[in-house]
Amino acid sequence: MTEEAALRLKRLRYRSWHRGTQELDLLLGPFADRHLAELPAAELDCYEALLEAPEPLIFALVTGQVAPPPALDTALLARLRAFHCGRSSANQPPR
Repeated sequence: MTEEAALRLKRLRYRSWHRGTQELDLLLGPFADRHLAELPAAELDCYEALLEAPEPLIFALVTGQVAPPPALDTALLARLRAFHCGRSSANQPPR
């Protein structure tokens, strides 16, 4: 990995954990820690574009409250949603 690529990952990870709300930090931060290093450059571009969206929209997109606009309707968003859903169901108490 080049120094430039490592710096980009570090910057994206930081931006994932330091959003405007703790809820969004907890949605994006763990995903970034687990998956950013393995994403190809094109998906990192999609992630970067997602981080540029307004925070309420990011939250609504990740939690599935709204349908994504075409520019953000990517495989990366689907992966992020699946990661979030998997974590949410794993944290539910047994019935």
